Amino acid sequence: MDTPTAKHIFVMGVTADGRAFRPSDWAERLAGVMSSFRPGGPIPGDHLSYSPWCVPNTINGIKCVVVDRELREHEVMAWDFVMNFARDNGLQVGEACVLPDRP
Repeated sequence: MDTPTAKHIFVMGVTADGRAFRPSDWAERLAGVMSSFRPGGPIPGDHLSYSPWCVPNTINGIKCVVVDRELREHEVMAWDFVMNFARDNGLQVGEACVLPDRP
């Protein structure tokens, strides 16, 4: 899973055997840990907002974390942390490009 054209990785809150991952706020927790990894580096107070490179979301009723590939280019250890979290917890991971909202 390393398609160079895919801009985003989706870590989904569904395990390989189809069960919902717990705790229910796992996506917010993971994105919170990654909050200091952002364009321009960490700044005071950035723990109060999510990094644009690692954002929790809900897609089709499934909690997920959308991870931008720029995180990997900026800080490979942070990227590895997220990917290892997904692997260690047996979470499904997919690649795609996020389309902008329609006007």
